Amino acid sequence: MENKKQHRSVMIAVAVFAAVVCIVGLIGFFTIGSEEEIIQGQIEVEEYRVSSKVPSRVLRLLVKEGDYVHVGDTLAILDAPDVEAKAQQALGAENAAEAMSDMARAGARKEQIQGAYELWQQAKAGLDIAKKSYERVQRLFDEGVVSEQKRDEAYAQYKAYEAQEKAAKSQYDMAQNGARREEKAAAQAQVSRAQGAVNEVNSYRKETIQIAQMEGEVSTIYPKVGELIGAGSPIMTISIINDVWGSFNIREDQLKGMKNGDTFKAYLPAFDKEIELKVTSIKDEGSYATWKATKSNGQYDMKTFEVKAKPTQKFDGLRPGMSVVIR
Repeated sequence: MENKKQHRSVMIAVAVFAAVVCIVGLIGFFTIGSEEEIIQGQIEVEEYRVSSKVPSRVLRLLVKEGDYVHVGDTLAILDAPDVEAKAQQALGAENAAEAMSDMARAGARKEQIQGAYELWQQAKAGLDIAKKSYERVQRLFDEGVVSEQKRDEAYAQYKAYEAQEKAAKSQYDMAQNGARREEKAAAQAQVSRAQGAVNEVNSYRKETIQIAQMEGEVSTIYPKVGELIGAGSPIMTISIINDVWGSFNIREDQLKGMKNGDTFKAYLPAFDKEIELKVTSIKDEGSYATWKATKSNGQYDMKTFEVKAKPTQKFDGLRPGMSVVIR
């Protein structure tokens, strides 16, 4: 009788234990097995960095982090004394080149032209006398009055005065025409070169006043007022709030045929609302370790893809870093 009671108790305990195991298994099946899989991403925005092409010192910052700026707004004023020194040098070179070009175009001074003209007239007068003298001697030679030597001397003197007149005329013409065409072209080339240097310095001058190229929100300012910044060093980052998207890292077996242009719903915890997104980009994440196609136990590795999706409708209040969930 005692043994029967013990046996009955053991059977009851086993039955209770089996029932508990079944209940726990059922609970686990309906809870764990039915738990929906979620993919979490975050909101991102396009950004651009404001920087200067020249080394300078931050003189003033006209915006602060969180300010919304528009195209053309002044963001910062920089001080670049080296640029000002180069500007003075470039302007001096330009003025000198223009003066040389003006001198080449203007030619000789009025007094020099007048002096060359007088020398030409003097040579012309000498040529006239020499020509008349030669003609007289030639007639006398024809009549047999003078010797051939006298005639040759008169002819040589006439030709000498003729050459002298031509030389004086060329000097007068050169004084009137000024510098040669090649000299004028060279002088103008020097002016163009100097103007190019001035334009280059003026472009550097513009870099001392940083202007917003696109509208957006100032997200980060790097230097403080008074600090030195190098050429190309970022001064601030501006987020283009109107250009937002959701970024997700999705395992390839979860893509399920997703492609560019597909739309899906995503949940925004910050607003407790759903939003419709449209896929704009799908690209694989880089492999930072040796990737194997298969494993020895028959399983295989999964690659992760970055999926970008933009809202199909404007949604105010989205901020970079906000969570966005795909259920």
